[in-house]
Amino acid sequence: MLLALSLCCVTATASASEAGAVDFAELYQQAEFAEAAYRPQAEIRALAEGYGYSLTQHHTLEATQVAYFLATSETSKTQLIAIRGTANEVNAMVDISLKLKTDGDTGLRMHEGFSAAAKQVFDDLKPLLLQGYRIKLTGHSLGGAVAAILALYLDQAGFDIERVVTFGQPKFTNIAGAAEFRRIALIRVVTPVDLVPLLPPFDPLDINDLDVYWHAGTEVVLLADSEYAVLDGIDSMLRATRFTRQTLSEENLAYHRMDLYLQMIAPKARTALRVPYPTDFNIFNLFGG
Repeated sequence: MLLALSLCCVTATASASEAGAVDFAELYQQAEFAEAAYRPQAEIRALAEGYGYSLTQHHTLEATQVAYFLATSETSKTQLIAIRGTANEVNAMVDISLKLKTDGDTGLRMHEGFSAAAKQVFDDLKPLLLQGYRIKLTGHSLGGAVAAILALYLDQAGFDIERVVTFGQPKFTNIAGAAEFRRIALIRVVTPVDLVPLLPPFDPLDINDLDVYWHAGTEVVLLADSEYAVLDGIDSMLRATRFTRQTLSEENLAYHRMDLYLQMIAPKARTALRVPYPTDFNIFNLFGG
């Protein structure tokens, strides 16, 4: 009974309002930038210029090997930050640092590895950010988690965050932290059987103080052809129940690839149909029931 009451409270605080229509043309553009973060600088520059941006910075941080680029559009007064996902063993060590730790700047409980990487990116690019410009952020996998946390740091520093769009992003904060992110326009794009957005796994031993990993923002689930679904709050978390006992494998990691995300978004940029998410939700699956 206590568990049910706790989860009802979570729904009230962490579940978002009904999302409007999803702009898949915009999502496709952000997906291209997220994918470009894996590419050589010349290709990043070409893509940025094709969308009316100039490449301001392309840098790999030595400590964590997290890479990002910053592009600037003087015409639209916009700056775009794209952060690369896991690309090597150093990145993988950041991925598996699972401990939730209280962040000294925000007071929120966040994934220690992701927040440390976001802080390094923040310190590195802050001198290049322009006051009065809107900021868009994107990233895939680890890069998505770092981009979302970075958005919070930038918001607290007084920068204008227009939107954060992530692809296959793992969880990075707890329930209270997710509620704090409600003031930031965060869209998480996932494929239905990509296991990475379900990580770190739900630990029922932490439910008493609600210090469990919890997703922030609105989840856009890419379904077949033109169809998609929108979930948030506890509905987004319960989507994971049928996968809680699975482990990462070569087969399901195929559903995490950035090129698959681009492939699934493309038809929706032409015609998109929102449908209810097909589900057999069972809240007790979270606890091995």
